Amino acid sequence: MTTPRLAVAGAGLIGRRHIELVQASDAVHLQAIVDPSPDARAVADAAGVALYPDLAQLFTAEAVDGVILATPNALHVEQALQCIEHGVVALIEKPVAHTLEAGERLLQAATAAQARLLVGHHRAHSPILARAREVIAQGTLGRIVAVSGSATFYKPTDYFESAPWRRQPGGGPILINLIHEIGNLRALCGEITAVQAMASNATRGFAVEDTAAILLRFAGGALGTFVLSDTAASARSWEQTSQENASYPSYADEDCYVIAGTHGSLAVPTMRLKTYASDDARSWFKPFQLGQASVERADPLALQLAHFADVIQGRAQPLVSVRDGVQNLRVVEAIATAIQTQAQVAVATD
Repeated sequence: MTTPRLAVAGAGLIGRRHIELVQASDAVHLQAIVDPSPDARAVADAAGVALYPDLAQLFTAEAVDGVILATPNALHVEQALQCIEHGVVALIEKPVAHTLEAGERLLQAATAAQARLLVGHHRAHSPILARAREVIAQGTLGRIVAVSGSATFYKPTDYFESAPWRRQPGGGPILINLIHEIGNLRALCGEITAVQAMASNATRGFAVEDTAAILLRFAGGALGTFVLSDTAASARSWEQTSQENASYPSYADEDCYVIAGTHGSLAVPTMRLKTYASDDARSWFKPFQLGQASVERADPLALQLAHFADVIQGRAQPLVSVRDGVQNLRVVEAIATAIQTQAQVAVATD
């Protein structure tokens, strides 16, 4: 196949980032931009490509091999269905759908059509996450028994003033931010089978939570805790520790996950290891051997784009499938239900 021809649907903040990456890549070619807003004209002109108001007009006028859907969440499923209908491979920005019901509908259609769809949980392409998974798979930590995680950060006032919907149900950190963490935790520790949670809006006083504390049960028997807050003056978030996005200051001494097994523990993303020298040395009275797993950092969005090119050309299966995207939504919905009911909630699977 020749260089895959891509269209980017959505010329907003994340769409413009995708456009930059496509233009900088030798693996793909930017063919068109799809966006009905007047501001999109300047973006298309600057990129030197055609602009279409919707996918229907794009597919009528152009032959493209792939579409990156960087549109509002509520449009993801219908636009992905259009891509399936026209046999076009799609990269769907996360979340895969704005509701679980819509995500389930897309999953059914994608499965029936054997469609190649990649969901944009870009952290799955992070070399940090890949190295952590490798350490765990090698058995360095033994059997995983516990994980503690956090996404604690402070969103400024103008974040809410520029988009008042963020103060209302659906705009809190559970639906906006937590889905990223769920994807990471599933990748590291396996499927999440049950959750318990509580939330608070005591700090901001909005109609939506600003802080949540979550308990997780994994299929392998491990348990986890996770603290989420968008009003905490803290650097213990992936953005502020991974050094993968220059928009955020980072702190080399901070971690957002600690995974503990029967033989040792791994802190992510510093990749600091604490392991026992032998089975006989496993005791809290004995010292750990200290180490650090090596990792070379790279932009996961750029790596995701290269992977998308491979998916289009049939060289790879989607690393994050629609099924994965929907399962992340199922976990988030179970957490929301657990907060409402104050009960343990089982997470549905296929």
